[in-house]
Amino acid sequence: MYIVFEGIDGAGKSTQIQMLKEWLEANGLEVETLVEPTDSEVGKLIRKILQRPDATTDRVQKTLGLLFAADRMLIMDKLEDEKKVIISDRSFISSLAYQEPAEWIAILNKYAKKPDLLILLDLDVKTSVARTSGEDTFENEEFLTGVRENYLKLAENFEHEIINANNGINKVSSDIKKAVASKVGLCPDCVR
Repeated sequence: MYIVFEGIDGAGKSTQIQMLKEWLEANGLEVETLVEPTDSEVGKLIRKILQRPDATTDRVQKTLGLLFAADRMLIMDKLEDEKKVIISDRSFISSLAYQEPAEWIAILNKYAKKPDLLILLDLDVKTSVARTSGEDTFENEEFLTGVRENYLKLAENFEHEIINANNGINKVSSDIKKAVASKVGLCPDCVR
């Protein structure tokens, strides 16, 4: 199973992925986690470009769109392993939510694997900005409001669960476990 976690920055994706991984493993499942961008040479280049002051310009965003699509293609083999639960911190859905033009981004990611389950951690924009202050200066409330709206629209195109990430860590974790349990053959009513 391929599970993708999405949401604006500060939603708790990394924390929740680790908690879900530990829970699934404790229940006997083999789990592998991925992060986009990856640690490949392409992923390292993406991280470097994202630090540039011109990272939000149209030209650089189009370049990043190409690089993200290339980085995804490098992990496609891992996503085909049917013996494991693969949990990814972001996917091509992030590119569709964050980058423009959406039609071009969709074409670039035509061959990206679609998730079996999308977990969208939905977070209030003001909370996101407060949690990530100082990390990405170009991600302000206006920008993130648009990205959040994009995510909510995109989720409709996939098997998905929208989880309220404004709740406490343990409540969010419990909600995620309940959403995932039946998909991986575990008892959803046994989750606490």
